[in-house]
Amino acid sequence: MIPSWKDLRLTALEDSVIIQNDLDKLEKWSEVNRMKFNKDKCKVLHLGRNNQFHTYRMGSDCLGRSTAERDLGVIVDHKLHMSQQCDVVAKKANMILGCINRCVVSKTQKVILPFYSVLVKPQLEYCVQFWAPHFKKDVEKLERVQGRATRMIKGLENMTFEGRLKELGLFNLKKRRLRGDMIAVFRYLKGCHKEEGENLFILASEDRTRSNGLNLQQGRFKLDIRKNFLT
Repeated sequence: MIPSWKDLRLTALEDSVIIQNDLDKLEKWSEVNRMKFNKDKCKVLHLGRNNQFHTYRMGSDCLGRSTAERDLGVIVDHKLHMSQQCDVVAKKANMILGCINRCVVSKTQKVILPFYSVLVKPQLEYCVQFWAPHFKKDVEKLERVQGRATRMIKGLENMTFEGRLKELGLFNLKKRRLRGDMIAVFRYLKGCHKEEGENLFILASEDRTRSNGLNLQQGRFKLDIRKNFLT
């Protein structure tokens, strides 16, 4: 049964009441424990096209709205676009590369590649299953960071980007993200997160006897951005 627009609106209203009740409990807790919240730093991030933009309160103060928030190092905006996160990651990675270029005298492969792998690559791949870019400009922006790092290595300056990657035994970042996605999905289906995986992925029904049982059923999505999520 598909819920009507009216049912969805009522559900949204009920959810807003639940959130407000939780905020009221937090306010009472702060009064009892005499630990007041900095309400100027408490913001509401509204998501979804049909969001009703309810106003939430802590005590007598209305909470302000935010268009983007950082959670565990990942910036999420109200449209669930990851361009802002890609900008921050690329900027930080380039700053680290700049420090390496200025402070390290030797530019040999044995010196630069470990620095890149330990200091720069984690910036480009931290929690990337959540914020993986799908806009071409964002993909190229992150790839340029790796291109800059490989050009720093003595003897590879005049080679093409693909040639430098082959010489160093590296993959481009897009291929590494695909590999990381496959590892994450396998862990959700067969590893330590199996219970969560049953809710995230739908296994396709298999009639063949020689199947590994890990074929997934692809869902239908109205928005292109939804097609690029890990699940």
